[in-house]
Amino acid sequence: MDFKAATAFLALLLVSATLTEGASLSRVGLELRCQCIETYSNPSLRGHIASVNLIKSGPHCSSIQVIATLKDGRQVCLDPTALWVKRVITNLLEKCTYML
Repeated sequence: MDFKAATAFLALLLVSATLTEGASLSRVGLELRCQCIETYSNPSLRGHIASVNLIKSGPHCSSIQVIATLKDGRQVCLDPTALWVKRVITNLLEKCTYML
């Protein structure tokens, strides 16, 4: 009886691990590509930015991605080569460094 219970427990553990790993791989599969297909460089967006998310370049995408969440909730990709975007990023990094 103990052998059957141990076998059932191990089988349940294996199925659980397989399902968990499969779910995490499906999320990773969605992130293995550039999220920014089109970027905006219009400086008029500067006053509407609520937060900025930076995604480093890597195997998923060859360029840095700058995703801004606007005050109305929309998300837009900003052109990381635009001078005003570089200034916004620099200012945010300086604020983070100051807070530490």
